[in-house]
Amino acid sequence: MNKSTDRRPFEKKVWLSSPTMHGEELEYVTEAYNTNWMSTVGANINEVEKIAAEKAGVKYAVALSCCTAALHLCVKLAGEKLYGKPAISHGAVEGKRVFCSDMTFDATLNPVVYEGGIPVFIDTDPDSWNMDPEALEKAFEMYPEVKLVVCAELYGFSGNIRQIKEICEKHGALLIEDAAEAMGATWEGQQCGSFGDYAAISYNGNKIITGSSGGCLLTNDPEDANKARKWSTQARENAAWYQHEEVGYNYRMSNVIAGVIRGQYKYLEEHIAQKKAVYERYKEGFKNLPIQMNPIVEGCVPNYWLSAFTIDSEFMCRQVRGECEALYISEAGKTCPTEILEVLHSLNAEGRPIWKPMHMQPMYRMHECIGKSGSMRAKTNAYIAGGVNDVGADIFQRGVCLPSDNKMTEDQQDRIIEVIKACFE
Repeated sequence: MNKSTDRRPFEKKVWLSSPTMHGEELEYVTEAYNTNWMSTVGANINEVEKIAAEKAGVKYAVALSCCTAALHLCVKLAGEKLYGKPAISHGAVEGKRVFCSDMTFDATLNPVVYEGGIPVFIDTDPDSWNMDPEALEKAFEMYPEVKLVVCAELYGFSGNIRQIKEICEKHGALLIEDAAEAMGATWEGQQCGSFGDYAAISYNGNKIITGSSGGCLLTNDPEDANKARKWSTQARENAAWYQHEEVGYNYRMSNVIAGVIRGQYKYLEEHIAQKKAVYERYKEGFKNLPIQMNPIVEGCVPNYWLSAFTIDSEFMCRQVRGECEALYISEAGKTCPTEILEVLHSLNAEGRPIWKPMHMQPMYRMHECIGKSGSMRAKTNAYIAGGVNDVGADIFQRGVCLPSDNKMTEDQQDRIIEVIKACFE
């Protein structure tokens, strides 16, 4: 480590991505309070649904308690459309294979399991870090009976979601677009969240705009929107008493949280511009290092939610990860994600590894993962031998997410850049 590098901890923690509030949010929260609309109905919810649909370029949005709830109802809607209404004791995709993004957060595919489906993971495109269209085509060759795909857009940098949609249409499959991280990003001028037959967006506390929690289901089908709203309020029938004919859920968004989100939407573009500035400063600061920033493929305009990079293989020091811990051996001129994260922690700054691929997770590692060449079963550690069969595992091994908070000062970011550069000395 260069002795001239300032490694004094920041007085206040520099976060990966924290909420940015503006004051107007409180006006809508206060309105909910003063009018006593504190439950899961009210003007704020109505406005969030209207704004969310308009921003995404779809006809309908359903405001829900979280993005995972939105994804769950997406799977339920798709399953019933594909396979009919199941018996009460069965899920909507019971026993059916579903193609899912591999390198993502497990909330993308857990709803598939909620509804009895069998996730089959699709490897990652090295050029975009998103679902590989070629691998998806190979998956349909292997399992032509599959009729549902769940595709996530990573860190606000979309892959060719239009091509993914076209492949689904070619094979008669429905597409669920997990745009939790990609609100405000576009592909060829079209908003992420508008390509899927169903889509979900997130207002979690670390997202580009936030309500502390919350999410929306997006669709162009009024019948599906109404069905999702009904399910989200315990599937209560239109009767004077509590009448129930199917399983429901307590998934509706609070009017108080909706007030925060309503106030945040005005600042979506401002937050994106701030996140872009963070990304560009990192890119400039690291221009002489053996690293690759989040790839931006032609056609994508990101929202720059999280800045991340991978270390070039020949500049990786030795690193081994167990289930919950990691070890590395420091080497001159080389580094690894574990060392960089330790240095960030010592600076009182938050970073984290790239998403660990789902097929490497203990609960899913017996599930199949399909790459361009077919099944990668038993090839989870291909990257250790220098192979390129497992793109997601390779990116996970070499990747790190950087502090990307839009309130980070240029001085703070400059110091973060310098301590990371020193790791390569």
